[in-house]
Amino acid sequence: MRLQPHFAAAVAAFVATAWVVHMRSDVRKSGEDVEGMQDWQYEGVSIDGGVGPESFAFDPRGEGPYTGISDGRIIKWQRSENRWLNFSVTSLQRNEECGGAYEEHAKKEHVCGRPLGLCFSMVSNELYIADAYNGLVVVGPNGGTPSRLISTLDVQEEKEPLAFSNGLDVDQRTGAVYFTTSSSKYQRRNYISLILSRDKSGRLMKYEPETEQLSIVLNNLSFANGVALSKDGDYILIIETTTCRVLRYWLETPKAGTLEVFAEVPGFPDNIKLSPRGGFWVGIYSRREKFIEWILSYPWIGKVLLSLPLDITKAYSYLAKLKRSSGMAIRLSEDGYILEVVEDKKWNKGRSISEVEERDGILWVGSIDAPFVSKYNIPVSKQNNK
Repeated sequence: MRLQPHFAAAVAAFVATAWVVHMRSDVRKSGEDVEGMQDWQYEGVSIDGGVGPESFAFDPRGEGPYTGISDGRIIKWQRSENRWLNFSVTSLQRNEECGGAYEEHAKKEHVCGRPLGLCFSMVSNELYIADAYNGLVVVGPNGGTPSRLISTLDVQEEKEPLAFSNGLDVDQRTGAVYFTTSSSKYQRRNYISLILSRDKSGRLMKYEPETEQLSIVLNNLSFANGVALSKDGDYILIIETTTCRVLRYWLETPKAGTLEVFAEVPGFPDNIKLSPRGGFWVGIYSRREKFIEWILSYPWIGKVLLSLPLDITKAYSYLAKLKRSSGMAIRLSEDGYILEVVEDKKWNKGRSISEVEERDGILWVGSIDAPFVSKYNIPVSKQNNK
């Protein structure tokens, strides 16, 4: 059915008005489950020439973190020099137009690359990167030009592009790489359209370096995002951003091949990482507020909004900035129960959270829209809290 322009405009006006009312009325009070961060030492580690440190990785020597940013570079934090160093890039088509004002980076992602999830293999010392436009990228231990690009999947004797590669983890026992493709229809820069359409073309993939075999582990995922293997490697957790769920897929034990809901979280989750204190850290882009729940509960509203002649992702980003929606971090137990909820209302109010990497008593916190990495020293009383 083709939507009439007047009807679509009326729905858009109604949604915009509802959003304004929501902005004025939704003043949320802190619950007892939200950890205040007054006692946490904070440092913002600035990034030059780019924004959006999506994910983090430490190399086999414990150096780093490494992260990918909006202009397609992989940068490494050099602690001895207290600065970021260029390590690699994720696109072989990179040219002199890559870089410049970060406000223009999204327009050039398909050329310059957009690195998202990344992880070192302790088996080969290589860095594996999920790039939103270039698939699975492999970089040697010394950085520089990528050594391999796995950008297509063989499907019925045809090459299918790996579209919107996103989260990634490595099985350190075998070197196998697990990563997600969020959608076969929408690119990263159209992620709001992906959510509104309730697209279910996301996948969990597996790449085995020894045989160079790439296979599909799971199909029909709703905005498949971050992934994390359990400490024993017997299951893998997969983020579904649209549904605000964490799924568990069993790889070993008698339950192998079983997919189940591991946890439901109070916002749109992005990445997930093991915590050295047990459980998993989940980065929450923003809370799933009642207004958003209302829109998602009526698929026809999403269809109307997607039919409008505007960039829905830009429109959402603008409204979110007006409201100053903030992300949060949640630590889940190995049974899917919430152990900690931390939310920074002092230093980073209005910033999304993409990932939390806990290392040596420090939380490294990423965001897809920040020109810096947030670094928090965990209070000793919390470090001893399992």
